[in-house]
Amino acid sequence: MSAELLSILVLAVLFVVGTTRSVNMGALAFAAAFAVGTLAAGLDADGIFAGFPGDLFVVLVGVTYFFAIARANGTTDWLVHAGIRLVRGRIALIPWVMFTVTGVLTAIGAVSPAAVAIVAPLAMGFAARYGIKPLLMGALVVHGAQAGGFSPISIYGSTVNGILEREGLPGSPIALFLASLFANLAIAALLFVALGGLRLRGRDLGDLGDEEAKEAKEGDGGSGGTGGTATGTRARTTPDADLLRLTPARIATLVGLVALVVAVLIFDLDAGLTAITLAVLLAVVWPEDSKAAVAHITWPTVLLICGMLTYVAVLQEMGTIDWAGEHVGSIGIPLLAALLFCYIGAVVSAFASSVGIIGALIPLAVPFLEQGEIGVVGMVAALSVSATVVDVSPFSTNGALVLAAAEDTDRERFFRQLMLYGGAVTLLAPLVLWLALVVPGL
Repeated sequence: MSAELLSILVLAVLFVVGTTRSVNMGALAFAAAFAVGTLAAGLDADGIFAGFPGDLFVVLVGVTYFFAIARANGTTDWLVHAGIRLVRGRIALIPWVMFTVTGVLTAIGAVSPAAVAIVAPLAMGFAARYGIKPLLMGALVVHGAQAGGFSPISIYGSTVNGILEREGLPGSPIALFLASLFANLAIAALLFVALGGLRLRGRDLGDLGDEEAKEAKEGDGGSGGTGGTATGTRARTTPDADLLRLTPARIATLVGLVALVVAVLIFDLDAGLTAITLAVLLAVVWPEDSKAAVAHITWPTVLLICGMLTYVAVLQEMGTIDWAGEHVGSIGIPLLAALLFCYIGAVVSAFASSVGIIGALIPLAVPFLEQGEIGVVGMVAALSVSATVVDVSPFSTNGALVLAAAEDTDRERFFRQLMLYGGAVTLLAPLVLWLALVVPGL
């Protein structure tokens, strides 16, 4: 067996073990980088460490540290409830509020599972109390998270754009972001219609910010199709007054979020260094809100990405990347090879880490892309979206979070619904994305 084939088989084993044994694939990847790099590639420790993605490490730590502070001081809760108040409690708009809020959170740097973990319990609670189908609400939360997941300052976006930059390939951060945004928005719109979202029009759960209106609705037994809602139930859905108050810390955090976007998109400053600087400023001024934030940096994600990219760097050093790309390209039909890459990303990601798949497959596709027969921007966008749009699967972190947050529903039935829907997305999305982004030669 050649060293190149052995290293790819080890990569496959990483995904299998990481999925079936609940071991962080980043840790497994570091161990694999050491074993394969030393035994098969003849690399020493310096050669292995040369592939460590220091720039992405700073991005991941910086943005998740800032987001952890935003969560600790209640800014993220304020954003969720502000979104609900914005639509004045119209039930048909609540799923779209959840879609938008999770999208904004991931777009500004939150890890997708973190955004889903914050929004899903509130969203699924509303679904149970106001007759919204749990699959509709849960899917819109997940697709919302992925809609914003490839912004230039997001975790996914920074990972993909960083890989392209290091490989010297042309990229378009805005095109990547818009591809994910419109793909997930289109899927969410179709699902909204298919699962009866239009029938929610005209139903109202009251103005959550107006105490007098709330009391009036409670006094007459509710309105707009919510009939029979008990006072205690309605009280549980009314946000605490503290959550709706803009404290100095929350105002400063919101200003920091805007500053982060402006610094990265307009002044082209490094997202990681900017985010960690803003986080430190907040921590110095409000240490009581920020002292626990370091513990809430998403270290498992940091370990996952850095480990996977370090292993991929070892593969690149020993020639596996070129070897794999040549074999995929040898199929003789570039469009077929591109479709194969998209399906590999979707199928594996439905059972494993999306960001880990992205970190592994895009470098593996580099030699294929360098042939110039397939548009790099379209192929990278199709592959990236294929590997993330399937995260509604109950076997993925986001799907599991939605399943766990479901209230007053048959969880086994809901699990089957998520599994069937996730399977349908896995089957259809790569093909549609391939037709829309790859075939035209973008």
